[in-house]
Amino acid sequence: MPLKESDLIQVGRRVLQLEASEISAAAGRLDSAFARAVRLLAGAKGRVIVSGVGKSGLIARKIAATLTSTGSPASYLHPVDSLHGDLGIVGKDDVAIVLSNSGESEDLFSLVASLQRLSVPIIAITGAVDSALARLASAVLDGRVREEAGPDTVAPTTSTSVALALGDALAMALLEERGFRGEEFAKAFAQRHPKGSLGLRLLLRVRDVMLPPGHLLRSESPMKEAVVSLAHDRGLAMVADNGHLSGVLTTGDLTRLAERDSNFLERPVAVVMNRSPKTAAPDDLAAAAVGVMQKHGVIVLPVVENGGAIVGVVHLHDLMRAGAV
Repeated sequence: MPLKESDLIQVGRRVLQLEASEISAAAGRLDSAFARAVRLLAGAKGRVIVSGVGKSGLIARKIAATLTSTGSPASYLHPVDSLHGDLGIVGKDDVAIVLSNSGESEDLFSLVASLQRLSVPIIAITGAVDSALARLASAVLDGRVREEAGPDTVAPTTSTSVALALGDALAMALLEERGFRGEEFAKAFAQRHPKGSLGLRLLLRVRDVMLPPGHLLRSESPMKEAVVSLAHDRGLAMVADNGHLSGVLTTGDLTRLAERDSNFLERPVAVVMNRSPKTAAPDDLAAAAVGVMQKHGVIVLPVVENGGAIVGVVHLHDLMRAGAV
């Protein structure tokens, strides 16, 4: 008999909550072996060989793809194929990541023996830290789980999610270890994904999207002049002294002032303006500017350089159109 809609939703929630719980537990178990694994990967002069059997093999393919796309050349090697000529891709300067939940899969051990003969360090991701695989590894990442998410544990679910998360953790920690971030990472990612939206977001700068600053007010300018600037400059009026940003006004500032002061049009903007506005720099990543907007609940930022010299303004809508979101 088909389940009710509410029952299906509950099953989905249970699976996600169980997998999230087990990934969190794996995070709590990380120890010096994880740091050792990252340093083995960082020190490898060759490539990363990633291997596993069955569902672990599918996770291994994903880990290899993640490493490659983030600047660490990696190849998936099926253990059986390694017995039929494919072992030739392995070099003495490589390092291997081998996945097995049980750590006892017979299909793995011919490959593991070959890796040992070549003196290739092995990083094991396994649910059994006392297994044969773990005993042969240079670093062991504990991927054990209390239970799989499916009925009668027919298929690996929670265990593969934890293994995948550990692989992601290795890849991201390896980036940090190499100091390979920011602009360098953006350029490398874009080279590997020239048509990808993520590559575009990583390369797009505020200067590529910003507009000229428009009319700049002075601190002594009356609010009636600010009203005109707000209308013409899409909701942000900038106040400058000697070309440097002194403060900003928004339509919200104007509304609040009008509610409490009937003579607000004659007030100087210095009385109302925000003297510590959030800003962007021309060379900031456009995605970072979006993050600032989202964090502080604004849709437009002044663009400044050299200690506050105003060079432009950047709007959320323009960032969205440019693909920064």
